[in-house]
Amino acid sequence: MTALALLRRLALLPLLACAPAHAGDIDRRIAVTIDDLPWQRAGAVPAPVLQQRHDRLMAQLAQAGVPATGFVNEIKLEVDGRVAPERVAMLRDWLEAGHTLGNHGYSHPRIDDIGARAYCGDIERGEQVLRPLLREYGQAPRWFRHPYLRAGRDAADRVVVQSCLERLGYEVAPVTVDNSEWIWASAYARVLDGAVQVDDREAALERLRRGYVPYMLNKVDYYERQSIDLLGRAVPQVWLLHANELNAAAYAGLVAGVQRRGYRVVSLDEAMRDPAYARGEGGYTGARGISWLHRWALAEGRPPAFFAGEPTVPRWVLDLAGMASE
Repeated sequence: MTALALLRRLALLPLLACAPAHAGDIDRRIAVTIDDLPWQRAGAVPAPVLQQRHDRLMAQLAQAGVPATGFVNEIKLEVDGRVAPERVAMLRDWLEAGHTLGNHGYSHPRIDDIGARAYCGDIERGEQVLRPLLREYGQAPRWFRHPYLRAGRDAADRVVVQSCLERLGYEVAPVTVDNSEWIWASAYARVLDGAVQVDDREAALERLRRGYVPYMLNKVDYYERQSIDLLGRAVPQVWLLHANELNAAAYAGLVAGVQRRGYRVVSLDEAMRDPAYARGEGGYTGARGISWLHRWALAEGRPPAFFAGEPTVPRWVLDLAGMASE
């Protein structure tokens, strides 16, 4: 859930206009992270189609020509309960292209549902293929991304999970530029696969592609302003995306768009060297999976007006995705 949706549920203030900052001296950097490897909808796509869509995403990554960190759910490597070599080969494609891989949990669980200790077991199960694969490339797993961005129900959960991560040698990969890209991707996949009826399929797909990029760039603008308002400067952002059909069609255009805004795409490692990230969640102990910028702001007691102006998913996209709201 985005911070905006959380605020709406709490019946806080209405949205206010929030213009992006465009000062020439802003150091704009952003790290791209892509969750749910090898594919977000791996269980819903026939093997030949899955391979074709993976190949398209890799072509988009190559066209963009910037570093990315992909986060693996090892359950998505399995077919009928067994690891499929062709899906492991998809991870090799990422490594051969020079990208980084991290752990996103074996089964993408909600820590709220299974508890902290079972969650730690899922983290460890999520590196049974990843760790030896990275070893072949002289690497070791370093980054862990919380599924649903949920780090625990409370402070006690966080202590248990942090101990587990330290034992396994992981650092948490945060997200600052949170978004509802997954809703746009769901709409795109439903149209692409014929799960929703439209008058003109190609026109609907084109409309989604054309609307998706400005929506995502408006999110970057919003979180840039949030960073400046909160920290007095633009922190190197960490952007959340997923391995899906929409990014297999639009990723290079998305990267080109953020570069036109003056951003330099950097590695996750470079972004995380910024001293702002040393605060971790900054004292936030709530259960919501929200941007770290908003965790820091909530921990500081920022008023509801601080969070106003976050871009929303248009109604027509929600309808195509079959969703009532974000």
